[in-house]
Amino acid sequence: MSEKAIAPLAGIRVLELGNYIAAPTAGRLLADFGAEVIKVERPGTGDELRNWRLKKGSVSMLYRTLNRNKKSVVLDLRTKAGRAAVLELVKRCDILLENFRPGTLEKWGLGPEVLNTANPDLVITRISAFGQTGPLSERPGFAAVAEAFSGFRNLVGDPDRAPVRVGVSIGDSIAGLYAAFGSVMALFQRETRRGSGIPIPMRERVIDVALHEAMFSMMESLVPDLGAYGDKRTRVGGRMEGIAPSNAYVCKDGASIVVAGNGDAIFRRYMDTIGRPDLGNDPSLQSNAERWERRIELDAAIGVWTATLPSSEALALLDTAGVPAGPIYTAQDIVNDPQYAARNMIQSFDVSTGEEIIKDVGFPGIVPVIGGTSLPIRTLGPDLGEHTQEVLGGLLGMDAEHITAASNPERTPA
Repeated sequence: MSEKAIAPLAGIRVLELGNYIAAPTAGRLLADFGAEVIKVERPGTGDELRNWRLKKGSVSMLYRTLNRNKKSVVLDLRTKAGRAAVLELVKRCDILLENFRPGTLEKWGLGPEVLNTANPDLVITRISAFGQTGPLSERPGFAAVAEAFSGFRNLVGDPDRAPVRVGVSIGDSIAGLYAAFGSVMALFQRETRRGSGIPIPMRERVIDVALHEAMFSMMESLVPDLGAYGDKRTRVGGRMEGIAPSNAYVCKDGASIVVAGNGDAIFRRYMDTIGRPDLGNDPSLQSNAERWERRIELDAAIGVWTATLPSSEALALLDTAGVPAGPIYTAQDIVNDPQYAARNMIQSFDVSTGEEIIKDVGFPGIVPVIGGTSLPIRTLGPDLGEHTQEVLGGLLGMDAEHITAASNPERTPA
């Protein structure tokens, strides 16, 4: 089987009404594995992400990345014609993705009941800051707020400083993963019940993803530790609470490496490697809990060792000893690394900024790997409205006048 033939979601059609990162991430994941994803964008400006981290031109690399393998259709959902087109598309789709503020679709006359009437098999996946129910459901909020509300932000950074944010929109991305998983789960249920004569009620086909809950689900035993032990976790910098030694250390060449030598057997090999068998054999350092109590002492000993060696030599010695360690990569390091190349995780394209073509730009590959290497990206994020005619004219059979009314109302003939 060729790489191009690997498309587990071929035949599934998705209508994406999302902007920014969360819903488009879910759409990207579905599109990566063969689903036809029709992205609806507003006239004129399109998805706001087109302008995020925009260095030149009119279309950012962020937009091209998160909206790969999709089709762009311009529709104005503020108009009757635009909303009618959405309902016609819904009849031909399996999944609808949206990440508007709760109540927005209902205000437009496109709430779940209306969508369900148009297509009783439709999976409706909704992403919002706080979910569709509860006292905060109508409150707007981006991932930064959700990350804070989930408890995540409180654990990121050094204890003597204010919490910091990681350098990517992790809350949106994790919510997108849950949205894609929930969508596929609902499709699986639909297929397993097909032919049984038992309809799936709408409430089981509405997937409700809250950004803060997506992040909260990643917090491991944060709340159970509080209830069981009264433990109130705090920021510990580059360490992980209760696990030692595991941290980043500066080498002689100024580069930092990460070493995770916290397994009991690994710890002894680790200490032998750095010339401190006394620590490896110390009876009071044979468990993580004991090592955590002496984490500052251990980190200091490791730091003394790494400071005497260039990072490549330190990593080689740790690898020989079977101690998990690795470099802290920059974007350039990733592009140059043979491991990424071997699995097709950097895929190069000539890409338009909207004003010029930039040659040979690397984009992240498709995860997870199926068939040995990352599947090929079919297309980068589309130009605004690139597929309006194809979808509205071809799929829906709309004529030019109706397409104009639905997608560009200011140009509708009087």
